Amino acid sequence: MSKLKIRPAESCQFDLVSLGEVMLRLDPGEGRVRTTRSLRVWEGGGEYNVARGLRRCFGMCTALVSAFVDNEVGRLMEDLILQGGVDLSHVRWVPYDGIGRTVRNGLNFTERGFGVRGAVGCSDRGNSAASQMQSGQIDWDHLFGEIGVRWLHTGGIFSGLSDSTPNVVEEALSKAKEHGVVTSYDLNYRPSLWEAIGGQERARQVNRRLAQHVDVMIGNEEDFTTCLGLKVEGVDENLELLPIEGYRRMIERAVAEYPNFRATATTLRGVKSATVNDWSALCWYDGQFYQATQRTNLEILDRVGGGDSFASGFIYGMLTSGDPEQAVNYGAAHGALAMTTAGDTSMASLAEVEKLMAGGGARAAR
Repeated sequence: MSKLKIRPAESCQFDLVSLGEVMLRLDPGEGRVRTTRSLRVWEGGGEYNVARGLRRCFGMCTALVSAFVDNEVGRLMEDLILQGGVDLSHVRWVPYDGIGRTVRNGLNFTERGFGVRGAVGCSDRGNSAASQMQSGQIDWDHLFGEIGVRWLHTGGIFSGLSDSTPNVVEEALSKAKEHGVVTSYDLNYRPSLWEAIGGQERARQVNRRLAQHVDVMIGNEEDFTTCLGLKVEGVDENLELLPIEGYRRMIERAVAEYPNFRATATTLRGVKSATVNDWSALCWYDGQFYQATQRTNLEILDRVGGGDSFASGFIYGMLTSGDPEQAVNYGAAHGALAMTTAGDTSMASLAEVEKLMAGGGARAAR
């Protein structure tokens, strides 16, 4: 086993760069998409949310690599992202054709769910600018080498957008390795993303190919079984929350098949209702397992982005302390707090995360 070798902060402009698509989220609040008469807008994207959480909650310097259409919707997303402090100097701006016939910005209609009614997402992202990105468009040598980056994060959502995006991811991961940049990848399996282009088999082909270049693999039980094809005897992939021993065996199988993994991390979620979950997390690092504090009956306002907030907290812990036990607890606490507010991204502060890690409760702060 070998530990992560993270570049020193003083040698890099960015602590983390995320590669992925950002969509405009349209939120009906407590209502339903199908009956709403008003929608609140947010920005969100599985890979971007990690960069935003690291910047806004944890105070680290982050950037986004993506592509937007240069129109009013694209500039709205720019404004939302700038409010979160994420650097956009490496985003490609694509000319608008007037009606979105050839290129557009993606939209994501998302309702939160409540009680027995689960959360629902309806994305409208075909022909998006990010999905049309090609290898060779980003000067990774300049970004990783001259500007300096400590950690690259990307994932299975961006990889599933088109035939070209896996090539962009593979190029980025390979260049990151050349420059000593730590890489993480969140499998983030979404059936609706893959069903029209080959389903589970296509998802497995793409993710198994990219997994060979990853240092830190993140995912839940469905991600590992569906995207990487890992079957472990006695583990039922259809359960929302596997017994902890099942997770351990699944991760052991993953690191045996992919010896390039330096760490793996997974959230542990038991869904009792859309608004009440059991919540914890587990990571494997340098041959050892570390589990975060178990939170039972966690009350949830908006579960979207909880896993991304876990990832940003985990990465923060590894970047600042290198202690996997502390890192997995940063991630679990940040994910728990992120799900108490609306929107894909976190509104928590570092002080709130550390208070929760220390056992602090919900008593009013006055």
